[in-house]
Amino acid sequence: MATPFDVPPSAFIEKLKDELKTVKEISPPEWAKFVKTGVHRERPPEQPDWWYYRAASILYQLYKRGISGVGELRDHYGGRKDRGHRPEVKAKAGAKIIRTILQQLEKAGLVEKCYKPHPKLQQICIGRRLTRAGQSLLDRVATRLAREMGILK
Repeated sequence: MATPFDVPPSAFIEKLKDELKTVKEISPPEWAKFVKTGVHRERPPEQPDWWYYRAASILYQLYKRGISGVGELRDHYGGRKDRGHRPEVKAKAGAKIIRTILQQLEKAGLVEKCYKPHPKLQQICIGRRLTRAGQSLLDRVATRLAREMGILK
């Protein structure tokens, strides 16, 4: 059995995107066709299925990182902001998109919140991680892709 690390990430995310289109809980909201992905962008994405690409990429990042929160993912998907004559600065990606995708992945049962105990509060959420169903989905897609590419027999 192959893992997502055994196949090229771009091909893996492409196959995972096609798989996520069949999941009914994951769909772009109405506002997704008008929104930019961050302050560092000038226009909204041109790809019609960019929402599924981002969802597949977030699943891949959770597979790589283990536990990850919205802030870490904002840093990952951010970029350089053009400020005219002034030097470029690092800008974070939009949190609403990432948060909405994570909520949809939670409803689909692919991601779950991860908690840790806190002395004053009962517990606090430290991020999200893949569930067993999410990990098996990624492994299945990677195995299928590895067979197509001839990596696995």
